[in-house]
Amino acid sequence: MKKNDTYTEKEIEILKEGGKRLAKILRVLGESCKVGVSAKDLDSLAEKMVLENGDIPVFKNYKPRGASYPFPASLCVSINEVVAHGIPRNDQVLKTGDVVSLDLGFRHLGLVVDSAITVLVHTPPSLPLLRGGKEQELQNEQFSLEQKLLEVTKKALELGISKCVAGNRVNDVGVAIEEYVTSEGMNVVDILCGHAVGREIHAEPQIPHADYGYMGEGGVRFTEGMVLAIEPHITLGSGEVKLSKIDSWSYLTTDGSKSAQFEHTILVTNSEPIVLTKK
Repeated sequence: MKKNDTYTEKEIEILKEGGKRLAKILRVLGESCKVGVSAKDLDSLAEKMVLENGDIPVFKNYKPRGASYPFPASLCVSINEVVAHGIPRNDQVLKTGDVVSLDLGFRHLGLVVDSAITVLVHTPPSLPLLRGGKEQELQNEQFSLEQKLLEVTKKALELGISKCVAGNRVNDVGVAIEEYVTSEGMNVVDILCGHAVGREIHAEPQIPHADYGYMGEGGVRFTEGMVLAIEPHITLGSGEVKLSKIDSWSYLTTDGSKSAQFEHTILVTNSEPIVLTKK
C-alpha cells in the first residue's frame, strides 16, 4: 500500500462529484436486486453506468500483492455468507431472503471513490405471500433478523466515520464500531480493514473496524485532508472468515452466517468528517 496524500481544493471537488455519481449508481443497483436477477447482471449494469459517465472501474483487473489472478469484475457482489470480494456469476440468481452486498469503486478524472451498500431481497409483489402457520412465522423472524443486521451495519459505519477527525487515532474507529456491534449481539470481521483511498484503490493507513489496541497507543493519527474508505463487515455469527478455495478471492463466514457491509469514502477535517459518497 502506498501512503495517503493530501488533496487540493480542485481535487476535493473532483472526489465530491465522483462520490455523487457513485451514490447514484449504487442506488440503481440496490433497486435492481430483485428475485431472478443474477449477480453477473448487476456487474454488467454497474460497468455500463460507470463507463457511460466517462469513468473507469478500478476493481476489474486489479491484482494486489498476494492475489493469484486479477479480479475479473467491476462490481463485488457478496451474497449471504460471502462477506467480501464476491465474484459475480451468471449462476448466482437472487432469491427471496438473500442479503446482497454491492461494493463498487471507480476513477473520476483520475481520483478513486469507493462505496458499498447491502440490500435484502424481498418477495416480488406478483408472487403469493405465505399465509399463517409456522413457516411464515419463521420467515418473518428471519427477515427481521436480517433487517436488523443491515441496520446495525449501517449504524456501525456512521459511528466509525464520526471518529475520523484530525487528531484522533485509527484505532478509535475500531473501538467505536466493535463496542456497538457486540452490544447488538453481532460480530465484526476484524481481518477486513478500511483504508486510505483517492489516488490509489488502497493506500496507508489501514483502518481496523475492531479494537486492535496498537500497544495502547491507538495507531497513527488522522490528519486534515486525508481521504479514507470506512467499510465495516458485520456478521450474525462469530465473525471468523475463510478465503474461498474455489475462487481465491471471496471471504466467507466459517459458520455460514450471513453478513453485511456498508462503506463510504470520506474526507478528514478538523471538525466533522465530510462524506463524499452520500446521495
